[in-house]
Amino acid sequence: MDHDRFEEPAERTFVRNVLDGTVHGNALQIGRVHGGITVNVSMATPSRTGSRPDDVPQHLSRFINRVRELGTLSSWLDDDAADAVASAVVSGLPGVGRRATVRRLAYDCRQRFPGGQLYVDFAASDGGVGGSIAEALAICLKALGQAEEYLPNSVDDRLREYRRLSGARRLLVVLDNVTEPAQVQMLTPKGTGSALLATSDILLGELRLDGVRLMKLDPLDESAGLELLTALCEPEPVRADPTAARRVVALCGGLPVALHLVAARLSMQPHLTLTAVAGELEDDSARLSVMTLQTPGGERSVSGAFDLAYRSLTPEQAWLYRLLGILPTPSFDAGAVAAAGGLETVAVQRLMAQLVRASLLEATVDGRYHLNDLVRLHARHCAELETPEAEQVTALSGLVTHYLALTALADRAIQADRLRIARLEDLLRNAPDPFSQAGQDAGQLALAWLEAERGNILAVLRAARRQALDRQAWQLAEAFTALFLHHRHLGDWCDSLQLGVDAAIADSAVAAEARLRSLLSRPLLDLGEDDRASAELETAVVRADESGCLLLRASVQEFLGRYWERHDPARAVTVFELSLQLNREAEDPRGVAVASYFLGCAQDAAGSPEAACVTLRRVIEEFDSLSRPDRRMAARALAALGLARVHLGDVEGARDDLERAAEALRNADATHYEARARMALADLIEQTVADRAGARRHRARALEIFEAGGSPEAEGLRRRLAEGDGPEGDGPQEQ
Repeated sequence: MDHDRFEEPAERTFVRNVLDGTVHGNALQIGRVHGGITVNVSMATPSRTGSRPDDVPQHLSRFINRVRELGTLSSWLDDDAADAVASAVVSGLPGVGRRATVRRLAYDCRQRFPGGQLYVDFAASDGGVGGSIAEALAICLKALGQAEEYLPNSVDDRLREYRRLSGARRLLVVLDNVTEPAQVQMLTPKGTGSALLATSDILLGELRLDGVRLMKLDPLDESAGLELLTALCEPEPVRADPTAARRVVALCGGLPVALHLVAARLSMQPHLTLTAVAGELEDDSARLSVMTLQTPGGERSVSGAFDLAYRSLTPEQAWLYRLLGILPTPSFDAGAVAAAGGLETVAVQRLMAQLVRASLLEATVDGRYHLNDLVRLHARHCAELETPEAEQVTALSGLVTHYLALTALADRAIQADRLRIARLEDLLRNAPDPFSQAGQDAGQLALAWLEAERGNILAVLRAARRQALDRQAWQLAEAFTALFLHHRHLGDWCDSLQLGVDAAIADSAVAAEARLRSLLSRPLLDLGEDDRASAELETAVVRADESGCLLLRASVQEFLGRYWERHDPARAVTVFELSLQLNREAEDPRGVAVASYFLGCAQDAAGSPEAACVTLRRVIEEFDSLSRPDRRMAARALAALGLARVHLGDVEGARDDLERAAEALRNADATHYEARARMALADLIEQTVADRAGARRHRARALEIFEAGGSPEAEGLRRRLAEGDGPEGDGPQEQ
């Protein structure tokens, strides 16, 4: 045996083996080794214990309101916290404040999650993971203490490890910009009492099957918007001009991001006022650029938020988005969009459902759709950049034709045998008629449709005039009048008819010009613009004579007579007699009945109530005996008969006629004429039986009608009713 091998050397060499810092995983320190060594290494993944991640970014700007939404989300977390994992996804328009709301809740409830808060942003920009679930799991595992070098390679292994580590904690996991259900499903923590909150542009309805709660965040209402604007601008500017402040909130579409940008502009440019900003925002073409701010870090804008959403659309979805930007209507249904786009309605419904899911389009409870004002401007901007002008005009023409067909069908459902200048047989021959299945209620259904579509039809009319679609424009204005003969929206009626007159002149349609000018005299007279009404009628008479159409000439004379009935009843009788003669020559039974009705009214106004009663009784029979009885005009004649009987001193007969007429007109939805009958009835009751409470009820109903139609008579009637509300008024009698 060689003992020298084990003897100390004369001069020792010292070796130092130092391991500094913190080691995650296995480590082996060895000095001298004698003989064989076997090392057993456990493959269990090491992790830090006791660390509490707090990764959710804090919302840095002012957070105002959303009290209801925060309360709801908080209650959802409480509902499930005891024995399960609560999860919720908050969706909504870009810029509506989804991330701010979720981050605020995460901050408020941080003490409820002692295991900490994890955060992942699935956006492809700003350092996000770009939708990668594998990378998202890696972020969470590292936040829970796992070292980079020990991260499993496969998604399945990472998921198993995430469940193991999260199962021992009560965590809050916050996910931003989620785009698919799997991101929520796989990142949901396992620990009892844990929770997950996510934000998404997309309505991930399928997550309901997994018990995930879904919240759609709506734009701020006026009150909440004003509260936010006040906090951002300081109170003084808002208090100084509350009207401008409300207008700014409305023009910002209730989007917090827009209000933040406007407020930043105001603070950076002290010379700016809320009034000036409101004026800038009123210009649709410039509104989005006003909501843009240049900062050292780059441009901040509302458009930028919408651009991200737009770029995520498929080519088919992006085409529909641009098409919706072209439409001038504030709301629309799938049929209107299909007509504009030249597609089948089913295909459009599919694409629109996809835009709803992407939170760019809102579906309303009545089956219609609506774009937020700022989204609409962005969609229009995209169309201006990417859709050829010819294609835009084609889309608008399709939409105008669609509304023309439906409005004309509604007009005919309300009154089939009315005088019409437009010849639309070819258009309507194969057009689906939504009112034809309603039977006796077709007219009511058509009137309700016109009322609901009033804003859209006006918008289409204006757009048609801008694009010189003149023939369609005046035809639409003529058919649209069916609504206003029943519901006196005087301003809208004037606007639509003036657009129609201008279009008829541009189209050299003499008969249409005469018809529309004579119709225009009616709302002008109701608005007290008698001189303008007279000028319109003077030109209408000339154009009607040029047309050579007997029925048109008779109709224009009828409108002229109504002007003279107000200024010279005796002359009105003569004019109505001429109208009656022309209608008889044209062999038009309804025209004869209408002219006779107005003749009876003029006879009464001219001081001949006996002759008026004879004429009006005959007229009621004539309206009832038409091939399609006209209950509305028969009720108007009955009301006129009641007035004539008042002038004859037949109080009981007059009251009976007026009461029956008022109810018949209400049933016919002829509210303007119902109001007239009730006003006459109120005067009669008050003067003859001293029933002030009964008179007041009739006047209150008339005021309701006048206010809805924008009648200038509303103010005087409102004052009259208010003056009767004192101690001597009728309040107690009405109980």
